[in-house]
Amino acid sequence: MDTLLDKSAKARQAALQGLRLALSSRTLSEFLLERRLTLTDSLEKCLKKGKGEEQALAGSVLTLLCLQMGSGPEGEEVFRSLKPLLVSVLTDSTASPSARQSCATALGMCCYIAAGDLEDLVSCLSCLEGIFSTPSTGEGGTAPAQHRPLHCSALQSWSLLLTICPPSHLRSILDNRWLQLPPLLTSSSVALRILAGETIALLFELAQDLEEDLCHQDTEFLCTQLKVLATESNKYRAKTDRRRQRSIFRDILRFIETGEYQEETVRFGLECMYLDSWARQRTYQAFKEVLGSGIHHHLQNNELLREIFGLGPPLVLDAAALKASKVSRFEKHLYNSAAFKARTKARSRVRDKRADVL
Repeated sequence: MDTLLDKSAKARQAALQGLRLALSSRTLSEFLLERRLTLTDSLEKCLKKGKGEEQALAGSVLTLLCLQMGSGPEGEEVFRSLKPLLVSVLTDSTASPSARQSCATALGMCCYIAAGDLEDLVSCLSCLEGIFSTPSTGEGGTAPAQHRPLHCSALQSWSLLLTICPPSHLRSILDNRWLQLPPLLTSSSVALRILAGETIALLFELAQDLEEDLCHQDTEFLCTQLKVLATESNKYRAKTDRRRQRSIFRDILRFIETGEYQEETVRFGLECMYLDSWARQRTYQAFKEVLGSGIHHHLQNNELLREIFGLGPPLVLDAAALKASKVSRFEKHLYNSAAFKARTKARSRVRDKRADVL
C-alpha cells in the first residue's frame, strides 16, 4: 500500500495491479478493515492526480475494496467519500476513456453495494443515464469507437441499479425514460446492442413484477428489431459476434413474447446456483466482470455475495469432505477416454460415405 504514494507513476500502477489481483482472488475484509482509510486516501490521490491507466486501476481497486467491506457502515463510508470524485472523472469529457469506463463501473457497483439512501441511488442512476443516452449513441451508433466501452459500462451499471430500485422510482423509468434504449439496438457495437437488448428484457421483467404494462409506442416495431437481430447473418460482422448476438436475442425475444427465461446454472466448488431471471443474470454478470476468475472464490467465501444471491453462510468443509469431492487423475483419464471414444464413433458414422444422410 505504501507504494501507492510513490513518485513514480509506473510504481503506483504496479501497486494498483497487485492490489487488484489480491482483492479479486481472496477475501481480505478483516485485513482491510483497519487499513481502509489509508487505502481510501491513496486511491483518492490516484484518481485526482493520476492519468489514464492509473485512474482506471484506482477505480477497479475501489470497486473491489467496497466489495470486500460489504454493505455495512464501512462500505458506505468508502462509497460516500469517493462518490463525488467518481462522478467528476466519469463526467469529464477530457478524461481518459478507460478511466471514465472504470469509474462508471465503480460508481454502479459501489452504489449497488453500499448506497445508504434513495438520494444516492437516484443521483447515480441519473449520472450513468447521462453517459449512455447522449445523442451520439442513439442515432445509429455514431458514437466514437473509443467511447463505446464507456457507454457499455454505464449502461451495465445503470441496469444493475435498476434491480434495487424502489417501485416508486422504477415506475417513472418504466413510464418514459426506457424509450431511449431501443435506438441503441442499431449501434455498430455488438456489445452495446446486446446490453441494450438485455436491459430491455430486464425492464419488461421488472414491469411484470410490478404488474405494470410496459407500453412502447410501437411494440411491433421493437419485436421486429429483435427478430432481425436474432436472425442477422450480415457477412460484414464477425462470425463469433453474429453467433453470440443471435443466441442472446433469441432468448430476449422469447422472453418478451412468452415470458420464458432460459435458466443458467453456475457451479462453484461443491455448490451451484441458478440464474433464473434477467435481474439475477445482470447481477451475476456485473460481479463476474469485476472479479474475473475470482468470482468462484468469492461466491464460496464472500458473505456479501452469498447474501445477495441467497446462498446462506459459507460452507465449512473438513479435509475428508474436500478430498472426497475431488476426482482423481485416473478417473478423469477414464472419463476423457470414454468421451473421446464415443465422440469418435459418432463422427465416424456421420463422415462415412455409406451413411444415410438426409
